Amino acid sequence: MDEEPRGTTGARFADLVGLIARLRGPGGCPWDREQTHNSLKPMALEEAYEVVEAIDEGGDAELAGELGDLLLQVVFHAQIATEEGRFTIDDIVDRVSGKMRRRHPHVFGDHKADTPEEVLRSWEALKEAELAEGGADRDGATSMLDSVSRSLPAVMEAFQTSTKASRVGFDWPNAEAVLAKLDEELREVRQAAVQRPAGHAEIESEIGDLLFAAVNAARLLRVDPESALKGATRKFRRRFRYVEDRLRERGKKPAEARLEEMEALWSDAKALERGGSSQDPGA
Repeated sequence: MDEEPRGTTGARFADLVGLIARLRGPGGCPWDREQTHNSLKPMALEEAYEVVEAIDEGGDAELAGELGDLLLQVVFHAQIATEEGRFTIDDIVDRVSGKMRRRHPHVFGDHKADTPEEVLRSWEALKEAELAEGGADRDGATSMLDSVSRSLPAVMEAFQTSTKASRVGFDWPNAEAVLAKLDEELREVRQAAVQRPAGHAEIESEIGDLLFAAVNAARLLRVDPESALKGATRKFRRRFRYVEDRLRERGKKPAEARLEEMEALWSDAKALERGGSSQDPGA
């Protein structure tokens, strides 16, 4: 167990499974032994987000490392379940492999699907069939949207929900149509803001509709809205840090600076990012 993993992918994976079992076993690590499914939940979320960040900003080595950390979470949860006699890592692999074979009859069977859109429609139909076979009451409270977790961050939930609906044809005809909807929702926000006091529930509802339309605009323009918003936030952080640094050089804090001064520095930060030159009159 102390040697560097060698051999096939299967052998390396078995080594990882054995390593976690040892950490959880007698004489293992006290911290690892006391972990539960619940205590590991924040780490699973953190590792998933770090994978996304590595895709956006990291190199191959960083992405490989983050994917390894995410895989560790899967193996860790499997080991806990194994110890409790509930399921094993083999059950996890068997379930996902079986599902992927069932959901790809155009590859592993005689079904025909020539485009990504046909594949997605087939995927949803197969999921419906699996639910029916499992005894789900399609006339009751179930919905094809139930597979989208309500615990997802709001942008991701909106994206996944509208994506699911689009796979059965419930969608805007094109990006231009949803952009028009975005304009409409913005007008309704302005109208609600004029007619109602700040913080009113109607304004919140209209803002929600505007954000939902923006998510759909991103989807039809083939942009991941979560990544886009993350990118915009990172950009804001970089530029605001530039403003703070320049103010610090002048012996000031943001709270002590005039808005006009901060806006001028903000423009400098934008110019630098675009390859221009800083024109800081106070430098």
